[in-house]
This record gives sequence, structure tokens and C-alpha cells, in this order.
Amino acid sequence: MSIKLTVEHLRLICTHAESTYPHECCGLLLGKLSQNDKILVEAIATENVWNPTAAADFQAIDPNLNLGTEKNTYYTIAPEVMLKVQKEARDRQLDIIGIYHSHPNHPAIPSEFDRLCGWQTYSYIIVSVLQGKAGDVLSWSLDDNHQFQPEEIVVERLI
Repeated sequence: MSIKLTVEHLRLICTHAESTYPHECCGLLLGKLSQNDKILVEAIATENVWNPTAAADFQAIDPNLNLGTEKNTYYTIAPEVMLKVQKEARDRQLDIIGIYHSHPNHPAIPSEFDRLCGWQTYSYIIVSVLQGKAGDVLSWSLDDNHQFQPEEIVVERLI
């Protein structure tokens, strides 16, 4: 499985990641699923609404987690934004095919928290942002054992 996107999509994601540094950015990926790949149609930047309330809510996933309250190590998307974008996607015959976010001053590798909260059908594009500049951009998807596996990013030109 791979995810196909354009240079413009990559630019938008990286610009968003740099603009929120040192906090994590986040956004939704709208597109189409085919048998062998996901085709990104639109990347939608969203607000990172991580706060102490969100940390407490997510703590219920695993009480052994020690979640911080800072946006530089966690992100979440408001449920009402997810629902709104999901409706808009459905109206356009698209699907939410994934989520992107950044890792300020850390590699573009999913965290254990990313794994615990991940959904198997989604692609997870992660941008490493070092000292405010976007670096590696990697995509991941969960396998049947709920473990992240690298996913090929295919960058296509606009026609």
C-alpha cells in the first residue's frame, strides 16, 4: 500500500508544521482508497486542541500512560471538526484516508501514543521539524497486529 500525493500537498503539510513549531501540527487527509493505494485529494489543516482535558480523556485509553499537557508532544483534533470534515468528505464522495502531524525536534517515527490511538485504515504522515524547519516526511499505516509499518509516499505532479 502506498499514498499518492502532490508536491503541493507536501508543501502545505510542511508549511503547517513549521508554522506551529514548537507545537505539533495536525490535519486530515481526504482522498480515495483503491485496492493498492490511497490517493490524497486534499490535506486540511486543523487546530491542535490538545489541553489538560484532552490529556485526561486520552488517559482512559491506558491508565499506565503518563500523558503530558503540552502541545509540543501531543496533538488531537476536536471531535466536532472530525465530524464536519467527515460529512464534507462524504458529500464529495471522498473518505478521510489519514491524518498528518508533526514531531517537533523528534524523528518522523510514530510514538507509542500514536500507535495506541491509530486506526488501521488510515495513513499517518509525520513530519520531523528540527529547529523550526521541516525535515523528514514519512508515512505509516497499522498492520493486522496494530503495529506501524512504513508506507511508501508517491509524489505525483498535478496534471
